[in-house]
Amino acid sequence: MKSLPIVLSGPSSVMCCAPLVREPLSAAAATELARRVKAIADPTRLRLLSLVAASDGAVCMCDLIEPVGLSQPTVSHHLKILVEGGLLDRDKRGVWAYYSLVPGALDSLSAVLSTQPAGA
Repeated sequence: MKSLPIVLSGPSSVMCCAPLVREPLSAAAATELARRVKAIADPTRLRLLSLVAASDGAVCMCDLIEPVGLSQPTVSHHLKILVEGGLLDRDKRGVWAYYSLVPGALDSLSAVLSTQPAGA
């Protein structure tokens, strides 16, 4: 069985692999992809990810509480999962944490799940 290469992309080292329709995933690639898919498999986390992705720069966690209507600890928990999933970067500034989208994170997810051949 042929294993898929894991490619490191950018300063955050987001892992990606060939589209699912081209080759079967290796065990390691499947584990990594499942971790990222689980991170976005929640409506609140999808909303938080979209709020951060739509911003021009890093977003203070304090600015994410009201839009999702949840308590600070709950929002913090969801953001932690997105960071662990390799989708967001966290930068601590004083008492607040600021979040930004990991460059290429959504593109790498999209490429793996795409049914289009590379370069199409």
